[in-house]
Amino acid sequence: MSTELKVNDSSLPLRRDVKLLGQILGEILVSHGGTELFDKVEKIRLMCKTLRTHFDNEIYSELKDEIANLKSPMRKQVIRAFSMYFHLINIAEQNHRIRRRRQYQLEDDSIVQPHSIESAILSLKENNINEDIIQEVLNKLSLELVITAHPTEAAKRSILEIQQRIAVILKKLDYPLLTKRERSKLEESLFNEVTILWQTDELRHNKPTVLDEVRNGLYYFDQTLFEVLPEIHREVEICLEKNYSTKQWDVPNFLRFGSWIGGDRDGNPNVTPEITWETLHKQRKLVLKKYKNVLVDLMKRYSHSTSRVEVSDELVQSLEVEENKYLTDDKKWPVEGEVYRRKFAIIIERLKQVGKSDLGYHSAEELLEDLYVVKRSLNNHHPAAHELKTIQKLIRQVQLFGFHLATLDIRNHSGEHEAAMTEILRKVQISDNYAELSEDEKVKILESILMDPRPLLLLNEDYSPETQQMIQVFQMISNAHKVFGKRSISVYLVSMTKSASDLLEVLVLAKEAGIYRLHADGTVESQLNVAPLLETIDDLTAGPKIMETLFQMPVYRNHLKVMNDQQEIMLGYSDGSKDGGTLTANWKLYKAQLEIHEMASKYHIGLKFFHGRGGSLGRGGGPLNKSLLSQPAETIGDGVKITEQGEVLSSRYLLEDIAYRSLEQATSTLMLATAHVSKEAEPGNLRDEGWESAIEVISSAALKKYQSLVFGDADFLTYFNEATPLRELGDLNIGSRPMSRKNRGRFEDLRAIPWVFAWTQSRQLLPAWYAAGTGLESYAQKSEQNLQQLQQMYENWPFFRSTIDNLQMALMKADITTAKEYLSLVEDQKIAERIFSNILEEYERTKAILLKITGDNELLDHTPNIKDSVYRRNPYVDPLNFLQVELIKELRNQDEPSEELLTEVLLTISGISAGLRNTG
Repeated sequence: MSTELKVNDSSLPLRRDVKLLGQILGEILVSHGGTELFDKVEKIRLMCKTLRTHFDNEIYSELKDEIANLKSPMRKQVIRAFSMYFHLINIAEQNHRIRRRRQYQLEDDSIVQPHSIESAILSLKENNINEDIIQEVLNKLSLELVITAHPTEAAKRSILEIQQRIAVILKKLDYPLLTKRERSKLEESLFNEVTILWQTDELRHNKPTVLDEVRNGLYYFDQTLFEVLPEIHREVEICLEKNYSTKQWDVPNFLRFGSWIGGDRDGNPNVTPEITWETLHKQRKLVLKKYKNVLVDLMKRYSHSTSRVEVSDELVQSLEVEENKYLTDDKKWPVEGEVYRRKFAIIIERLKQVGKSDLGYHSAEELLEDLYVVKRSLNNHHPAAHELKTIQKLIRQVQLFGFHLATLDIRNHSGEHEAAMTEILRKVQISDNYAELSEDEKVKILESILMDPRPLLLLNEDYSPETQQMIQVFQMISNAHKVFGKRSISVYLVSMTKSASDLLEVLVLAKEAGIYRLHADGTVESQLNVAPLLETIDDLTAGPKIMETLFQMPVYRNHLKVMNDQQEIMLGYSDGSKDGGTLTANWKLYKAQLEIHEMASKYHIGLKFFHGRGGSLGRGGGPLNKSLLSQPAETIGDGVKITEQGEVLSSRYLLEDIAYRSLEQATSTLMLATAHVSKEAEPGNLRDEGWESAIEVISSAALKKYQSLVFGDADFLTYFNEATPLRELGDLNIGSRPMSRKNRGRFEDLRAIPWVFAWTQSRQLLPAWYAAGTGLESYAQKSEQNLQQLQQMYENWPFFRSTIDNLQMALMKADITTAKEYLSLVEDQKIAERIFSNILEEYERTKAILLKITGDNELLDHTPNIKDSVYRRNPYVDPLNFLQVELIKELRNQDEPSEELLTEVLLTISGISAGLRNTG
């Protein structure tokens, strides 16, 4: 147990909010459960807090007895009380982030918030980065964030909406000019919202459908992203104009959002071609509604009259042609001189007709051209130094979101493509058993098909339902390009890519749908990027060779030429970590990027690395800006794509201010990193070769340690299955996708998300840190110089610093004393004690070496805000863990598990997730 944390003065307003919310919660507990409930919660809370300050065996035993003796309905209310506290503290912490940002904005110009866009541009100026290099940096800048439906968001949509309303009230309570009456009204509203939160069911009663997940994803576009993305671009323009006023700046659309929700077919049979099509429809419906709302507002604002201003001939002529063509008399704007309103009436009507009739816009480009007509006319009479920003913002939104809102990636497992190809080739008598062929034989067949303009499929042949659906997916993509535009679906991801044939199979299927074409004159037409997903340690190691094989094939190079010689490559952080441990996986990912980047440059092929990071530390999670910095510096200019998964969506994008701050930090980091690479072009200036040699040795030792436990210990899976709530997670309705790719109970089929989720719940967090200590210590012990080298690496290498900081965070969130409680769930106590002793020993080893490397006295000493948050939460997570163990024990002993008992287990899972701010 840890000592009490010193109060950080800057956190006093946060503590005030937490105290206020805690008082409200206490009042609600008395109102709904009487003083008995309040006293019980308070007694458990104080015992846990005391134990965190000074561990005492007597108090520990008393706490265990207190929890063991709890019975429903009191027990359920106690669980809900502690869970509710975390929902409230999460909101308070987010409000404090907003408060700190506003405090910086209120300061004079000499104080700029770290990691802001302004701080990045000031840094460029101070380092004498000239305007040409900055424009070059802007032209290279590319960040795409992809929201996914990976099932790790434990909070329901209704809970998130209440949290959002509470956050708005807390923000208003900070206003300095509030009257007593206004403050009283706000505090009353706050009490009512917290009451509603208490009275709302936390758990979903049914698994969400894929379309439920689509609606949840669209919520963030509707609430924050539609507004925030153009504001980020505008901030870059403002800061550049302020600091480099002599240049006319061109800020391209460098920041975009994509989505997997409704397109990710890997292991999810519920994602059918019809569901994907419906997803595209829902995305278009939302973005058209957003445009219409903006245009209605502009119509009210732009009341300019031709009796006061001189508008462009181009605008007047467009009205003469279009008004009678697109509008009936009752829809025309009645005042002839208010020409902008007349034009907006046409634009709005054409938007309403998109997808319904030929009168609607056929593409976002047509809408853009109309908006440019308005803007050019405004430029004729509006003062040049005070541009009307509203029309420019809408233009930026249309450029960013088009008529598709977010580019939808399609993903499927390589084995599914191989199975379809095997059946198709057997039907057309090209190969009796394609799947059994060698890689060279497969490639030879696939190349010959791609070099033949004739179709392969037999039109009237009956294929299996699986193959038919595979064919329909590609036909759907072809139709989507015609209806929603080519940006609607531009990338097809191949999970578990192990060879070049895995990508060629997708090109063959694309060819049969007309997405890839070889014309009679030899020219190639290709409309789909095919991207490998390298996940396991073996695949990451083989990745450079796989890609070089493809780059050497004329047929694949012809495809890439149409793609402007750009190749996207996805890197999976989850399966690599599950396969080889977090330290080894992170190094293999880093190394694969370096090797593929170097190899691709020989072929003059540009790359975009797509980082499949999860929300949790065991799956590559962490702050977005630090994730960017941890990549090889020379790959930053290639463009970066990162998944935003599960609980990350609500923590980053539920509130507009938090969304802005998160994206601002990412933009700032990306600008500085890209500028640094532009200035220090030689790789030797970016990283010391000795550091790479060191991490290679460390990684090998860590991998050996990790695999000796996870794969070498015959009892390890038994321990994992019994000493964590893995079995119970399947009943938590948080995702449409099954927990395993196949229902065979094998380790390799278990998805990385429940693997990490289960370890997080039991407070062991093993995937996020295990074996790193052995790797680091074995290297450091060889000589004092080695330890000094690790300290230098921590100071000067962003990749290593990020790795060490994430390990510190993992150890802080893990709690060995609490984790020990889960041993009682293991049937064979000898297995439990032996494996837990191994984990405990490695925990202490990892903590000791991390502190030597960082030079700190305690974990996370360099980040007091984060440390403070973890300390604040721990005493309230502990009782939920203790309750979870007792409940699981009782549940597993029942022949017919009671629904009430299962509900209580699921409530502890949801509460611990909120407390640790991590699921999977």
